[in-house]
Amino acid sequence: MFFHQDASFLNLIIHHVGNKSQDEYFTLSEEEVDVRSDETLADLLMQYFMKPFAKANEVYRFYHPNDTLELNEVFYFSRQYFRGELPFLEFSKSIAKFLYEVTEHPKIKSGELYVVALDNVQLEGEEHKAIGIFKSENKEAYLKVYTEASGLGVNYEEKAININKLDKGVVIVNVEEEEGYKVLCVDQTNGSEAVYWKDDFLKLKTRNDNFQQTGNLMKVYKNFVAEKIDEVFEMDKADKIDLMNRSMNYFKTKETFDENEFNEEVIGNPDAISLFKDYKSNFEDEFETPFQSNFDIAAPAVKKMASSYKSVLKLDKNFHIYVHGKRELLEKGYDEDKGMNYYKLYFENEE
Repeated sequence: MFFHQDASFLNLIIHHVGNKSQDEYFTLSEEEVDVRSDETLADLLMQYFMKPFAKANEVYRFYHPNDTLELNEVFYFSRQYFRGELPFLEFSKSIAKFLYEVTEHPKIKSGELYVVALDNVQLEGEEHKAIGIFKSENKEAYLKVYTEASGLGVNYEEKAININKLDKGVVIVNVEEEEGYKVLCVDQTNGSEAVYWKDDFLKLKTRNDNFQQTGNLMKVYKNFVAEKIDEVFEMDKADKIDLMNRSMNYFKTKETFDENEFNEEVIGNPDAISLFKDYKSNFEDEFETPFQSNFDIAAPAVKKMASSYKSVLKLDKNFHIYVHGKRELLEKGYDEDKGMNYYKLYFENEE
């Protein structure tokens, strides 16, 4: 989990980065913003920068396609800054110049680039120093109502920034340098031009730890049950819910994931197990994210996925049946006289 409530600004500077393919330029500031002397401004900026990361569970790392981490420009500059080898002002300029170099898609908007140094950022229970890099591209018009002698007046401000809508951002936490740091990323842009922030500028890959292993496997299994298994096996909705419930029960009650154990206890059918292995392998190839045969189950990842594991049978607009376990106590049939399907439920006590 990520918390910024105790975080504070050490440095903040704003540059402007245009679109290189549109013959726009960049503008570099020579002085930092004195944000610490204005508490209200500092609070507003902290909310603008940090709020989008409050629910960020996915942690990334820097990488480079050549497997040489030092060739990742943002990692290289960040490491120099964290080690005290590059002053903050020069670090921020290097970041702005590099972002300009990769801003080549014609649809990428120009905008302000905020580079900040942060203290007391808490990630996964530990406090660290961090770097924040944020870009604002979209502007909005705001009305301002004010008091005058005759009553109330109104004015407007064009091209203002909505502090509740951060366009792009990254928080680089100064920990695990040798592995590419712990990195959080936000990008609200849709379309083909969106990939430049994460892929071209930052070059990020998902951290493949227990949290990621747990969440990804649960996600893949959920999609397998929802989309793939009934291509081969004839299953009704109750059967699928049973498979989902057995999976959720496994992850909630076990401390360690064991692939063979999971396949036998949750899936059971050898043909379905083989089908799931193929489905999982396709995910590994597509996203370059290998699954381990054994790993410690991360409870926060299970909690995050729980809300997406649906266990409700929706019957027309009349009934919702919540199925929590014991598939054998739920019987489906067809009434010839009424020409309708039915479910028969077996229970001991009514509460």
